[in-house]
Amino acid sequence: MKRFSWKLPVWLTDYLGMAGALAILLAVFGFTAENFFSRSTFLIIADQVPDITILAVGMTFVLIIAGIDLSVGSVMGLSGTVVGALLVNAGQPVWLAVMAGVVVGFGCGLLNGLVTVRWSLPSFIVTLGMMEIARGAALRVTQSRTIYIPGYLDFITETRLLGISLPFLLAVGIVLLAQLVLSRTVFGRYMVAVGTNEEAVRLSGINPRPIKLVVFALSGLLAGLASIIQTARYQANPNNGQGVELQVIAAVVIGGTSLMGGRGSVISTFFGVLIISVLETGLAQANAQESTKRLITGAVIVAAVILDYYRQRIRHGKAG
Repeated sequence: MKRFSWKLPVWLTDYLGMAGALAILLAVFGFTAENFFSRSTFLIIADQVPDITILAVGMTFVLIIAGIDLSVGSVMGLSGTVVGALLVNAGQPVWLAVMAGVVVGFGCGLLNGLVTVRWSLPSFIVTLGMMEIARGAALRVTQSRTIYIPGYLDFITETRLLGISLPFLLAVGIVLLAQLVLSRTVFGRYMVAVGTNEEAVRLSGINPRPIKLVVFALSGLLAGLASIIQTARYQANPNNGQGVELQVIAAVVIGGTSLMGGRGSVISTFFGVLIISVLETGLAQANAQESTKRLITGAVIVAAVILDYYRQRIRHGKAG
């Protein structure tokens, strides 16, 4: 007679683990930071995460194929300045300016992919170059100054459904859609296969180059989309998104996506974004110094990577 053994699916244990870590963090700041458990605090967190979440979705896909995109922050900044320039300087309709910003992001991502796959170059170097190109172009478009957009994009940040901002709902929708693509489509399985063993994919008769090209293009498109939200909040500043790529990579890594490729989850990435946002908000409310914030955030990232290492060893039956 077979013995019945009840076991949670691996994906569910991962999500429960991330949710548990987030709950612990909330509890810690609930006790240490005054008025942390308040409606205003959670609204601040919800307003902070949409653009980072959208960028992190694209970064998750890129890391799954064993690549990296260091240009997302600069591409977001460039896309936002194009929106501002078209709206204010050229007097174009809002919808056209928004579309132009998204197209610019898509174009930068497509160029990253084309250069990476055409000459088989490391995506680290290619996107590092794009980071500088996009930032320089943003400074050029704005003449190194902020372009103010009086009221044109206010509806994006001011629209709320049941008290939740439209950008947050959009970000959650993108997370769910991306997770479906990753886990329920042939393209998602190809991404994982390319990140696991690109040569094996090639030998099986599947060309990995179009897959990589599409992933980088998607990362750029999502950066362009995120720029609309950030521009609506901070105006068209050429310095928007500066350094945000490190925050995005940190969120994705905390979410358990492997830097070596072949493994990742968009929903876990979303938990990673929330963990970083709660950490930063809680430390700010606890009046922690900037040096302390960076030390703690860095320690959390390293701890997440170490924990993920041991979790994978246990999952594959290894010890030590």
